[in-house]
Amino acid sequence: MPRIGSALLPLLLAAACEGFDLGAPAGDTLPAGTWGGENAGMIVSDTDAHVHIGCTLGDAPAPIQLDAAGRFDVPGRYNLTAYPVDRGILLPARFTGQAGIRGLVLTVTVTDTVRDTTVVLGPVQLEYGKEPRMGPCPICRRPAAPRPVAP
Repeated sequence: MPRIGSALLPLLLAAACEGFDLGAPAGDTLPAGTWGGENAGMIVSDTDAHVHIGCTLGDAPAPIQLDAAGRFDVPGRYNLTAYPVDRGILLPARFTGQAGIRGLVLTVTVTDTVRDTTVVLGPVQLEYGKEPRMGPCPICRRPAAPRPVAP
């Protein structure tokens, strides 16, 4: 899995946003609903944000606070081995990105404590109200019960 230093993340986010229409500012919090993209998706409720990127999945607590430019950075848990056999290994992660009312750019940085590495998933581009196109890995339609998240 790729390793990327934290100094490169803002550059990746800026490159991912270029040419992708986020729309007007989303407000103070990430809007609840389904955000879909190519082989990625995010289901946001009042209490949980459930993410799939490829055959991986994770959760972050919601509501997700946005700054004036729509950026966010929240802790969560992530499962890098969710498919085809979920071993239930949840790892600490950061969910970062930028959102508008139409689009969202998301990056998940996972601290893989099993392999002693950092895994960066994304950035992925998601559209509000669009069903995720997940390829060979199924996406959950409803997030599981929220899991405790360490700060």
